[in-house]
Amino acid sequence: MDFLWIAIAFVCGFLAKQIGLPPLVGYLAAGFGLHAAGVVPDSAIDILAELGVTLLLFTIGLKLNFRSLLKPEIWAGASVHMLVIISLTIMNSLIFSSLGLSHFVGLTWQAAALIGLAVSFSSTVFVVKVLEGKGEMRSRHGQVAIGILIIQDIAAVIFVSLATDKSPTLWALLLFALPLAKPIFSRILKYCGHGELLPLAGMFFAIGAAELFELVGLKGHLGALVIAVLLSGDIKASELSKTLLGFKDIFLIGFFLSIGFTALPTIDMLSTAMIMAIALPIKAALFFVWLTRLKMRSRSAFLASLSLSNYSEFGLIVCAASVAHGLLNQEWLVIMALVVSVSFIFASILDTNAHRLYTSWHNILRLFETQKRLIEDQFTSPSSEASILVIGMGRVGRGAYDTLRNNLLDKVCGIEVDPERVISLCGTGRNVITADAEDPEFWSQIQLGNIKLIMLALPNYLDSLEVSRQLRLAGYLGKIASTVKYEDERDELISAGIDVVFNLYAEAGVGFAEESLQLIK
Repeated sequence: MDFLWIAIAFVCGFLAKQIGLPPLVGYLAAGFGLHAAGVVPDSAIDILAELGVTLLLFTIGLKLNFRSLLKPEIWAGASVHMLVIISLTIMNSLIFSSLGLSHFVGLTWQAAALIGLAVSFSSTVFVVKVLEGKGEMRSRHGQVAIGILIIQDIAAVIFVSLATDKSPTLWALLLFALPLAKPIFSRILKYCGHGELLPLAGMFFAIGAAELFELVGLKGHLGALVIAVLLSGDIKASELSKTLLGFKDIFLIGFFLSIGFTALPTIDMLSTAMIMAIALPIKAALFFVWLTRLKMRSRSAFLASLSLSNYSEFGLIVCAASVAHGLLNQEWLVIMALVVSVSFIFASILDTNAHRLYTSWHNILRLFETQKRLIEDQFTSPSSEASILVIGMGRVGRGAYDTLRNNLLDKVCGIEVDPERVISLCGTGRNVITADAEDPEFWSQIQLGNIKLIMLALPNYLDSLEVSRQLRLAGYLGKIASTVKYEDERDELISAGIDVVFNLYAEAGVGFAEESLQLIK
């Protein structure tokens, strides 16, 4: 039976990918299909799902800058939006109840408020998977979306903790001493090296923290997040996050399958779920309007809003806790499972076309911008002397930049989407600016006639495709070079008009051989 789950999940995920949807949509379909076929899940699915969510929150925490949560666009963006959604849900539920719509009849305003709380959350699992797949975790809109999700997750954890019969014990006060143990944790990671012991250490910290928090009456997911935030400033944090990536993705398959096993829907439940799904564009629009009121650029606000235009797995948890306490009827748990599934499909389509949608609508969307914008949303242009741009200042980009700078001095400029990385690179004397190269407004403000070569050192080849498209639309006539990891990606970039494409693995071998030959000449 275990093989059956794997086979069905693979086939459905594979088919979803072939039609342009994330594989997780296929996993959802697999869960509902297995349930409809009468397959009874065992405890392994629940264990995989729990591990997946725990590792997800742990890897998010490793990349989290706690100070970013204090920014108005994060805490106010999340909290005010949540209150508006709850208020609108109460109002609409009472209207639907008066109209006699199934499942809304007899719904109290308190029960409607709980439903509103459930649908106010966006899916951390879904958004992180999409942002990672597009290489946008460190982009401005990606960071805002993740920050809002963290605020929502904290609110959900607090609600679930209060809604359960279990309350924190006095031993929970000892958790405030965890920061004192940070040097010990850092030393452990240091001595784990770079091999198989490092991901095992990550699981030890994530699962151990979850168990510790459960022991003192707190939600285990919160423990994984807290311990990760403590480790986020460690030199090994980034490497640890990357080593856990594959494990997290495998375990999360169990999470998406488990949603399908919640219950089988009726026609009435499906109708109610579709009514709630219609509100998804409204949810995204409210995020966009509110974030632009908080002085974000229209593009950052739009892309973040599209990322958040879905319903959350925590909505299921809130509904389950409400049903357990008799605050909601059992069918609402099934309806919420359906709504979450539909929202993932809706958000997948939007996210796949997000940049193109903004390009098409940017004249209208820019009307929502305020005259004064946040510092993070203001443009910086390369110096007029620059004739070569290196986009993406990770390890490959830095290596290319340093090599070029040794020969061309100030004619080279780096472009990086992560502002913290830019500050660090500028501190070493490099000429680097903060910008999103997929932003058409950025290229419209640059004198492209001075630029002779643009080098794309981006982690995702789809980003390189989008940047090259924006450059051509902006009228750039110079040369473009790019890097890829796989040969089939190279062919696609060449077909898109990129002049030179370097396969990182193949070219690394060539460079290694050439450097080594110098030893025997």
